[in-house]
Amino acid sequence: MIRFRFGLTPVHDIQPWGGDTPSLSWFSLTDGWYDIEVDDRHLFRHAAGGTSVDYYVVRLWEDVLDVLPQALEPVPADLVPFVAGDHTQWLPADRPDTEAAAAWYGQHALDTGYLRTAPHIRWWRTTAASGDDLMTVTWTPDPDSDHDGAAGRVTLPTPDFVAAVTALHHDLLAAMEERVTALEATGPPPGVHIDLPHLRHEQRDRGAWLGRALERACDTDWAAVRAGARLLVPPPPP
Repeated sequence: MIRFRFGLTPVHDIQPWGGDTPSLSWFSLTDGWYDIEVDDRHLFRHAAGGTSVDYYVVRLWEDVLDVLPQALEPVPADLVPFVAGDHTQWLPADRPDTEAAAAWYGQHALDTGYLRTAPHIRWWRTTAASGDDLMTVTWTPDPDSDHDGAAGRVTLPTPDFVAAVTALHHDLLAAMEERVTALEATGPPPGVHIDLPHLRHEQRDRGAWLGRALERACDTDWAAVRAGARLLVPPPPP
């Protein structure tokens, strides 16, 4: 029900960074396109031309891993309405407790602020005594964009979500392993500098990022979040 899709630009077509000494790094070598497919919906696909995001794929990968610990922390039942609600409906408030609640709410969103227009994507986990362990994924298109489709929400088993993130990690690292190995054999493109020993070091290091993200524990102050949520969410009508 969810899949992270991408493709890499051929190395000889990637624009190097820098002026007098053009160079390519591990980051810039991930130049390509990416999309998130959820329930047969393409969240980053533009209505005109059917194209997805043209950017460095590593940004999607980094941002997904960055939000992963918070996304996988089960949300207490009493806070589900808050995390699932619309932040544009919050009451104005400026206190430490509201800051804690607002920050916790924001930690469940994928960072897409570096894109000119992008959907607002959020996810959170819920568990139940019955054994249900579910991830909820929501998305809202940017009002100024031409992305295909409308807002939506799906729920899927948490293991399926983790499997999709794991596939993104393994597929990107495998594609970059092939790219790094080829560059070690052929050397950089003419006129382009690549620090090949550092490239290999970064390839090894980034291979451990998923494990670190899965092991990273959250330190949520639930009392502060609950207090802030009560101040931010308007009371129900009488």
